[in-house]
Amino acid sequence: MADVARHAGVSSQTVSRVANGLTNVDDATRERVLSSMRAVGYRPNGAARALKYGRFHTIGVIMFTLETLGNVRTLDAIATEAAAADYTVTLMPVPDPTMGAVSGAYRRLSEQAVDGIIIIFEASLLDRVEITLPPGLPVVVIDSNAGSGFAVVDTDQALGARQATEHLLGLGHRQVWHIAGPTSSFSAGHRAESWRATLEQAGITPPPLVHGDWTTESGHRVALELAGRDDVTAIFAANDQMALGAMKALHELGRDIPNQVSVVGFDDMDESRAFWPPLTTVRQNFREVGRIAMERLLAQIDDPDAPSETTLIPTELVVRESSGPPPAR
Repeated sequence: MADVARHAGVSSQTVSRVANGLTNVDDATRERVLSSMRAVGYRPNGAARALKYGRFHTIGVIMFTLETLGNVRTLDAIATEAAAADYTVTLMPVPDPTMGAVSGAYRRLSEQAVDGIIIIFEASLLDRVEITLPPGLPVVVIDSNAGSGFAVVDTDQALGARQATEHLLGLGHRQVWHIAGPTSSFSAGHRAESWRATLEQAGITPPPLVHGDWTTESGHRVALELAGRDDVTAIFAANDQMALGAMKALHELGRDIPNQVSVVGFDDMDESRAFWPPLTTVRQNFREVGRIAMERLLAQIDDPDAPSETTLIPTELVVRESSGPPPAR
């Protein structure tokens, strides 16, 4: 800093103000100092600044998998928002969905000097056991129930499933079959519960639930039996990939979509509009989930007493050509 001050002809205090982004330096002087920093190869010492101000400008993200569309898009949004706030992101994958594994990841991140942690925790484990983590770091949880004391941000899973089911009932279908996600998934469970409740509110006894594992292959496998039944005229799949598998099964058995069977998915992945026919689906705003999660975490970093609340991001039904009225009887 002394070298920069001599090169720019200013005091070391002025260099410090510019290096720390303070505004009490006029524009001409700031530009001269920045030019001198480039000339002498000066870079602020992040570790020293962290010790001085108590901030590392790094957040940790704990997540189970990068294989699902929602997790990838949410992580992308978090990274974008973090960069805009001058934060970096340290990713900690946890392949084993247990509380012990999460606690271990939390401890490792704590040792790496992060200011806060976002947990993308899809597994329904948190429906049964509250998170137990050492105190000291702000935490925001995405895609799960976290009990009291933690800020939670999630898609409104129940709203999305209700929108899909009501859409099919509104077209005149007397029954809606559901291909659910894995039983370990929090979001899959809430979508299935909402589908069931929507049918019951309409005076319809829900048919047996069938489960896939989010993949196209599982959607195809479980839909082969449904596709062969004449009384199946509407299928709501818990994600677009399983919807694609169901559509493949229907095509293979000669069932016309949507004239004989309507199909609705969940996610609105980029490829959904290119399915044949283009897929009616529920759009999740993953970018907003990531943005709000980062906003909530920064609020806790700035104020440890900031309220911990649950924020649900609304879904949107996107109607395309894969859904229509049931065949005339």
